[in-house]
Amino acid sequence: MERIVVIGANHAGTAAINTILDHYKDKKVVIFDSNDNISFLGCGMALWIGDQIHSSEGLFYCSKDIFEEKGAKVYMETKVDRIDYDKKLVYAEDKYGRRYQQEYDKLILATGSLPISPDIEGKELDNVQYVKLFQNAKDVIDKLHHDSLKNVVVVGAGYIGVELAEAFRRVGKNVTLIDNMHTCLSGYYDQEFSDIMSENLESHGIELVYGETVKKLTGNGKVEKVVTDKKEYNADMVILGIGFKPNNQLGKEDLELFPNGAFLVDKRQQTSRPDVYAIGDCATVFDNSIQKTNYIALATNAVRSGIVAAHNVCGTPLESIGVQGSNGICIWNLKMVSTGITYGKAKKLGYDAEAVDYEDTQKPAFIDHDNYKVKIRIVYDKKTRIILGAQLCSEYDISMAIHMFSLAIQEQVTIDRLKLTDIFFLPHFNQPYNYFTMAALQAK
Repeated sequence: MERIVVIGANHAGTAAINTILDHYKDKKVVIFDSNDNISFLGCGMALWIGDQIHSSEGLFYCSKDIFEEKGAKVYMETKVDRIDYDKKLVYAEDKYGRRYQQEYDKLILATGSLPISPDIEGKELDNVQYVKLFQNAKDVIDKLHHDSLKNVVVVGAGYIGVELAEAFRRVGKNVTLIDNMHTCLSGYYDQEFSDIMSENLESHGIELVYGETVKKLTGNGKVEKVVTDKKEYNADMVILGIGFKPNNQLGKEDLELFPNGAFLVDKRQQTSRPDVYAIGDCATVFDNSIQKTNYIALATNAVRSGIVAAHNVCGTPLESIGVQGSNGICIWNLKMVSTGITYGKAKKLGYDAEAVDYEDTQKPAFIDHDNYKVKIRIVYDKKTRIILGAQLCSEYDISMAIHMFSLAIQEQVTIDRLKLTDIFFLPHFNQPYNYFTMAALQAK
């Protein structure tokens, strides 16, 4: 029986494992994970911290028991510390000090990503927190109950930072959000959109500090202040949310890497070694918006990569169709979604890009209830006319709209074809001259 070893059992690993166990009963699956839980939905962490959901129970969708019922051998709280790729051996140790040596025929690396730890003084102080794992979120929630904890500083204004800023404000904390960029969410939206989010955050009492770099954290055992290159800010807790890096410790000397350290894989998720596959946040993806290999750490990408790898390790050829980095956020009912690349990023990458904007209500003006404004931007290449990206924001739930643009980027659709795309009309849902079409028609 062919032995498939999977290292890591969060989103990517879980998808791969379930695919193998459900469709290939002739395979022996052995799983190693250093954590004590499986499949934690970190995207729901801010909802839990912000008391928008009342427990963490629904944030797990798989378990050790489920895998074992399907026939897998599972080692939890067991850290793989070495892999002999030539002899196809995995070496691991559990929390009790017991050592394991496991042979494999095929290996799937689903080691995920690690929080970036800034090189600053004071990061070892108490109440300086990372938020990645279930245990991180639980620790934060336990500390929030202390009356002495009033001021929370969140460092990093990407998705995680913005979501956590909202969460802490919802439970009555004074929140300061710091980023060295000039706006929030700069990796996903152009400033015309991120400024709308900034206004939303400020209107709910969050102090925004942009264009400042954190230099050190100070305090007597416990953090008390955040010192930037310009000012100081009081802090009873500091959240370091400046991003993640691929966890490549088990293969950085043996496998080919992307410039940021991720395992370089092909469209079948295979690494530079034939029987070794990498999936999820530790691996690259093919980015359809730029038609190149890229690194985009999203749970949705992780799940798809796990499915693709699973079929390939079991002998069924399957290629990824690539990704667009589709994403979204909802903060105090302001909903923003994007896919592909922004106008600013397109220009930095050397595209002769153009952006077209349009703003209107979701439904005709005579609909006087539940009718919100929608802002849209479509980014396209002026030479090829191919759509490169799209951004939308509204208090209306426009989230499903981004899927059309994601598919358009995947299939290399031009802005001119979008102008004439058949989009239905009914006043209950949209306008006869809908904002998709009207935005596309702005393209010269």
